[in-house]
Amino acid sequence: MIAEDELMARKELLYLLNEEKGIILTPHAETGEQLIELYSEHRPDVIFLDVEMPGLTGMEAARYILKQAPIPPPLFVFTTAYDEYAMDAFDVEAVDYLLKPYDETRFRRTMERIRKSFTSQKNHNGILDKQRKPPVGKLLIDDGERMVVVSPDSIYFAVPNRRLLEIHTEDEVILSRMTLHELEEQLSGYSFFRAHRSYLVNLDHVLEITPWFNGTSNLTLKDKNRTKIPVSRSASKMILEIFKR
Repeated sequence: MIAEDELMARKELLYLLNEEKGIILTPHAETGEQLIELYSEHRPDVIFLDVEMPGLTGMEAARYILKQAPIPPPLFVFTTAYDEYAMDAFDVEAVDYLLKPYDETRFRRTMERIRKSFTSQKNHNGILDKQRKPPVGKLLIDDGERMVVVSPDSIYFAVPNRRLLEIHTEDEVILSRMTLHELEEQLSGYSFFRAHRSYLVNLDHVLEITPWFNGTSNLTLKDKNRTKIPVSRSASKMILEIFKR
């Protein structure tokens, strides 16, 4: 899949890819949000991704996809016109990066790296499964006065409120100074989903999904208040795919 908002750069990359054997091209994306939607539909093995795109940047879209992707995740090749952006590719363990305008020799070297990466994935799938991070059993949450022991399964959702993070369980709301991203990292391995940039929700506690406007939706939780959680447009399609699995 190509994610590139510049027409000429996209055409150039399409030409190079069409010269390669064994390549199946999916529909292309022109924004980060569109990439997330198309990824959930087509599940490409490789994404050529422009670092700078309108709206959600290429880097932000890649990080989002990596959090939701199955094992092994897609391979990313970042494309950019500026050398200083090339190093960003290694933040998400991209297989390579390409500078615009594209050099055919450099492009062929990238394709060799991609093919080697696929070979490595096939040979090490069993090892990767064993190395996956196991879910934590309990969380220790500092609320400023005490360390609260919380079972991840008891958490319904979390949302920032000013400088604190509200962690909602069935019986209480725990306030913490940790960030939403830090909590998300600690809950790796459980069924938590970033439904919106400000909401982390436990999918095991979802009662229903209701379409909203402009491609967004709402989640209704099973708690006593039947809390509604907004789902962004880019996340709405992905969450439906998750429940279909």
